[in-house]
Order: sequence, then C-alpha cells, then structure tokens
Amino acid sequence: MELKLTKPICFFDLETTGTNVAKDRIVEISILKVFPNGNKESKTWLVNPEMNIPAEVIAIHGISNEKVANEPTFNTLAPKIYEMIKGCDLGGYNSNRFDIPLLAEELLRADIDFDMKSQASVDVQTIFHKMEQRTLSAAYKFYCDKDLEGAHGAEADTNATYEVLKSQLDKYEDLENDMSWLSKYSERRKFADFAGFIAFDKKGEEVFAFGKHKGKHVEKVLEEEPGYFGWIQNADFPLYTKKILTRIKLRKLNTKVK
Repeated sequence: MELKLTKPICFFDLETTGTNVAKDRIVEISILKVFPNGNKESKTWLVNPEMNIPAEVIAIHGISNEKVANEPTFNTLAPKIYEMIKGCDLGGYNSNRFDIPLLAEELLRADIDFDMKSQASVDVQTIFHKMEQRTLSAAYKFYCDKDLEGAHGAEADTNATYEVLKSQLDKYEDLENDMSWLSKYSERRKFADFAGFIAFDKKGEEVFAFGKHKGKHVEKVLEEEPGYFGWIQNADFPLYTKKILTRIKLRKLNTKVK
C-alpha cells in the first residue's frame, strides 16, 4: 500500500558514536524523502563527529574513525540536512526515542532552531512492537519477506523502515493511511521534549518525568524551587529539553506580567 501524504515525509536513520542524546554525535545519516505524488529523493552522508568512535560502537555499524576523518562535520552539513527535512513529517525506527532527539541536538548545536510543532513523527518500531514485538531485521522479514542486507547501515535501515511501514498498512486494516494518525498511534507517552524529561499529564500540562520532582508540574516546581531551572540549564541535559524548560518559564513570567 502506498502512503497517503498531504506533505512529504522523510524517513531517516542515524549511525552515531553512542546512545547518549546529549553527548554523542552522528557519524552517518541517511534520508529518504517521499513526496505526495510518489516521487522519492534519497541522500546519505558520512559525518566527522569530531570525537572518538568507541571500538564497541564501530563493531556494530562498521564506521571507523579513519573512515570519517576527512568527511564534513555536522555543522557543515546542517543547512543541507535541514533544507531536506524542513516542513516534512518524519519517519523512522525507534526515531521518537532516539533519532529525532539526537538529530534535534545536532541541529541546535549548529544554530538551527529545529522544532516539530507542525510535523508528525511516525515511529515504525512502536507500530511493530504494538503488533508483533520484534527487531527491524525481523520486521523486514516478517512484513516484506526479505532478509535485511546491510543491517545497521543507515541507508539499508532507512529503506527497510519505509518498506516495513507500507507493508504494515497492507497487513493491518485498523491502521489508517494518514501520517497524523500514525504519528499519534506510534507515540508512547506524550512528551514536551524529545528526550522524555518533560511529559504531559492527562490535562495536557507539563510535568517532570524524572528525578526528585517526577510527576510534579513544571511551573509549580520552577516557582517553588527557582534554582532547579539553573541546575538543569548547567547540567548535562539535551539542548532541546533546556529550550522547552526555558519556554515554560518565560510563559509563566509573561502570564504574571499580564
């Protein structure tokens, strides 16, 4: 089944130096842009992360320090990458919990104000886990009846993710071929930030999702313990999380002024 699109959707996959959203960097990014008329555009870039790639990570994706030593940095590639995904919905495998948060960090470091306010994000892994409980390679075999050659390579994983989503729509009649619907279906808990430190409660109000203030309203915590804001801003939290926290604080201050 082909996707019903009202805007382009960019399926993408990252290979990185590790799994820490705040600290680790991209070493490869592959984007498959699918347009509403069915046309496709694909780009893959190797990236110099400007930091060491640990041996145990190299063993997974096969991208060594030597391989990326002479490749462009993310700062150099950021305008091209952002131009490709700007205004598009995003799709990926485990993308809501990892790829989108890490891509957002890299773009913010490059002084690009990335946001997902008007974009849907479809996480094919979440759909798969809700339906079948498997890995990407197993998903590809299960839905597409093919073996995934080159697993853990960004381009192979990106194309496999796109094929799996189309096959999921063919297989499950209760899945709607609509990116906004799929975005909501592939969400886990609703978060204000990408990394999952600030969540929404049932009333749609921001609450902390970690630490000593877990479950407490962000605005109330910032009012009762002003130093908590400064601690987060100076600690090793993702830039996007800090951005959202600042937005909440300014919103509260503007409300008081009014």
